[in-house]
Amino acid sequence: MTDRKISITEDELHAYIDGELPAERRADVEAYLAAHPEDAERVQSWRAMAEMLHARYDRVANEPVPKRLEIDRLVRQPRKWMIGAAAAALLAFIAGGGIGWIAHGAAASPPAFQSFTLDALDAHRLYVVEVRHPVEVPGNELAHLQAWLTKRCGWTVRAPDLDATGLKLVGGRLLPGPNGPASFLMYESPSGERFTVYASKTPGGSTQMRYTMLDNDGALFWADRGVGYVVSGGRDRERLSQVAQAVYDQSEKNGS
Repeated sequence: MTDRKISITEDELHAYIDGELPAERRADVEAYLAAHPEDAERVQSWRAMAEMLHARYDRVANEPVPKRLEIDRLVRQPRKWMIGAAAAALLAFIAGGGIGWIAHGAAASPPAFQSFTLDALDAHRLYVVEVRHPVEVPGNELAHLQAWLTKRCGWTVRAPDLDATGLKLVGGRLLPGPNGPASFLMYESPSGERFTVYASKTPGGSTQMRYTMLDNDGALFWADRGVGYVVSGGRDRERLSQVAQAVYDQSEKNGS
């Protein structure tokens, strides 16, 4: 991003939020943001995300891993990885960026979107590593799964058919959501690649697609007709977008 009088880099905007920008550049950045409202809004969203991540993870950053979780070399590492994850999420977060296709309506408030997405990512990271119990109801009981989640969640839950993306339904489970119950569906490729679809009621109308990355996990959020959706997967954004597009198209077609 450039300006005739002031040239500000993306790194400088992040340094500004983190309080690490050299004093002689602060005035330039503030002048730039005053002249560019869209970038000022984006920076404010980054700041809100950083504050939320610190509130969620700082209190456990220095805690040792419980003995019962010391399974392998990776798990034995101190939980300071959370700080790195928070930094990665802040650097990767794109407020209102979308992926070239949007739902109709106005954008949701950044704090609500961020909290919803972090809840979905927490669930994704917790269950995709499960081998024996990744879901409560298996995918071969599709009719029961959809009827059960629909009854408990309060809207029509339909598990998208993602065969075209190479993914099969593993199954689903019911989770607590930010505004009531949440449906959680898991899909898997023949190679073991897993994606999850998290949905729960959310205030407001429809929103555009928003992307977030936390450590090695990416997520795409949108809302439609009072239901928020988050599709989570790996760090390959193109692949994640392909899966989210398929979920979005089917939710629009089904009117759920």
